[in-house]
Amino acid sequence: MRVRVEGESMSPALRPGDWVVVRRGAPVRPGDVVLARLPGDPGTMIVKRAAWREPGGWWLESDNQRAPGRKDSWDFGAVPAALVLGRVVFRYWPAGRVGGVAGGDALRRDGR
Repeated sequence: MRVRVEGESMSPALRPGDWVVVRRGAPVRPGDVVLARLPGDPGTMIVKRAAWREPGGWWLESDNQRAPGRKDSWDFGAVPAALVLGRVVFRYWPAGRVGGVAGGDALRRDGR
């Protein structure tokens, strides 16, 4: 799945206009960047960093807590695992920023 990043909540790892590949259903570990449905508004998707897992789901955080319009688990709590769609595995656009996502695994050694 391909996704275009909007907003500055994940800067500097991801910037507005970056295009990323999301591996749907991929296992998530703390530190991974993930794509999830926004709790309370399932038509909206968010790209956030998985901080930790708790009984209610994943605690998802923005890298840039000062970004205008930022929404993450500090606003809505843990995100149920069913709303976490997949793991961001690679940035493919813009050309000068192609590669893995800072702070996360671009492609794990185990191939997942």
